Amino acid sequence: MEPHDDVRMRGFRSRTPVADVQGRIRAHAAPLPAETIPLDQTPGRILAVDVHAPIDVPGFARAAVDGYAVRGEDTFAASEQGPIPLEIIGDSQPARPSNLVLQPGQAVRVSTGAPIPPGADAVLQAELASERPGGRHLLVLGPVAPARHIGQIGEDIARGALILRAGRLLRPQDAGLLASLGLAHASVIRRPRLALLSTGDELIAPGSAPGPYQIVDSNALTLSHLARRDHAEPLPAIIARDGADPLKSALDRLLDPQRPDPPDLLLVTGATSVGQHDLMPLLLRERGHLWVHGVAIRPASPTALGALPDGRLVFLLPGNPVSALCAYEYFVGPYLRALGARPDPWTWPHPTLCLPLARKLVSKIGRTDFVRVQIRGQGPQAAVYPLETAGASLLSSVVYADGVVNVPPDSEGHPAGARVQVYLF
Repeated sequence: MEPHDDVRMRGFRSRTPVADVQGRIRAHAAPLPAETIPLDQTPGRILAVDVHAPIDVPGFARAAVDGYAVRGEDTFAASEQGPIPLEIIGDSQPARPSNLVLQPGQAVRVSTGAPIPPGADAVLQAELASERPGGRHLLVLGPVAPARHIGQIGEDIARGALILRAGRLLRPQDAGLLASLGLAHASVIRRPRLALLSTGDELIAPGSAPGPYQIVDSNALTLSHLARRDHAEPLPAIIARDGADPLKSALDRLLDPQRPDPPDLLLVTGATSVGQHDLMPLLLRERGHLWVHGVAIRPASPTALGALPDGRLVFLLPGNPVSALCAYEYFVGPYLRALGARPDPWTWPHPTLCLPLARKLVSKIGRTDFVRVQIRGQGPQAAVYPLETAGASLLSSVVYADGVVNVPPDSEGHPAGARVQVYLF
């Protein structure tokens, strides 16, 4: 059911549970289409299609060691006490093969990686041979079995074999493998594009010195970096002044159908609470659908969620920096990772530690709490301290914090000494 009450100057009658909001987001989280990119850009990307080998690797039989290409049967009786002489008829080097066909009693000098000449079926290691002066003959000092020290055709990868599956997180060695198959590009899931809009008469762009009653827009910078962490592509942020006309104009710019880089979702900070100028939920309802306004979470309770007529999601985040970061981690980040087909998109991408609480952590039944904490002490003495300064507007609190503890809505908190999971910043 879509909310229709204007909560400005009235407050929220009820708040939607976090799990319900996340469920709504999951229902609209389909991976984006594929794009083709050069191999040097593939590490860290998600493969969009299965890859089958178009060729054999290696494509020719090659020497696995330095030595001499021989017929194995010519060496069977060789020993240091009874060496067997062979005639050296040529050399085979990488990319410069010998086309001479070996006959019984002959050998070709080879380097590692060099093609095996016709007639040879083994490579005699250099340490098992003694080359005679003049370079035309050698003495075999030990036997070598047929097929020994030869890399066979398709030994690494056989033509037609499935080598990488769709959905794989590509690594540097994967790019090297694709290159070894003669490929220059790969089909990967496109990174989601994120449009950022910050609202407020008081905001100025990062890099500007704030004047009286002005605030630097730190949200757009923080959220852009979080989006990059989640392998998304944040588009240049814009700032809109308060009021219906400036906000509508800003939305028009973001949603311009002629822009070459249309966003896959919109992220707005500010103008979403219960103040007189918090118009974004009303504007979203005018332009599309407002599904949720008011979430049972602290901080970030004024968060709203909706969609445009074409299905693109719109996230309205509170303007307070900690609230914006909290709402991003719970709602926006997982959605971006799902659009990009990242592994386990709904799991927070933070390392974790399980440590005891140094003092009681209080929460409230029915509300999810995002509690900033510090870790003090080392080893067995390490303990978790909830920060006493917890205002949603205090960006420094997430800088001084080592991480957060998530308290679920069915909990009143944890007593001192309880072990809690800390998601590390």
